[in-house]
Parts: sequence; C-alpha cells; structure tokens
Amino acid sequence: MVSEFVDRFTDYWTKLILYYIFIMTKKDLDKFINKIYQLNKILLLIEQSTEKKEELSKCSNHEEVIKLTKSWGFEIGKRWGES
Repeated sequence: MVSEFVDRFTDYWTKLILYYIFIMTKKDLDKFINKIYQLNKILLLIEQSTEKKEELSKCSNHEEVIKLTKSWGFEIGKRWGES
C-alpha cells in the first residue's frame, strides 16, 4: 500500500521523504524534519554570503562540513543512518 502510493511520484527526493515519513518513528521524523530545516537555512546562508560558500566548498569530507556548519550555529549531525 505504501509503495503503491509513493510510486506515483517521480521525483527521487519526494519518494525518499515519503518513505521516511511512513517508516519512521515520531522521534526520527522530528530529527529528519529538523535536519532538512537546518540544511535549508545553510543553503540560504551560502546563497547570501560568497565567503561562507567558499568556506563550505573547501571542505573535503562530511565531517569537515559538520564541523564548519556547527561553528556557524547549525547542527546537521551525521549522515542519515550513520551512528
């Protein structure tokens, strides 16, 4: 049933988000939504600041991105599914 509903959408990200919504616990869903919120705020920041965008572009791995964005006041944490 869930798969049939989700398969109606063609966009990969829409499908991914819908799958997460259907299989996540409330706590996990809240964390997921907060992460999306944080990432959107980071996107707005780097669109407005070429300096921040340059800093971010110099990161060579995900851990560096986490550390940098944390210094900017964001908490994106590890990749989804990583402990």
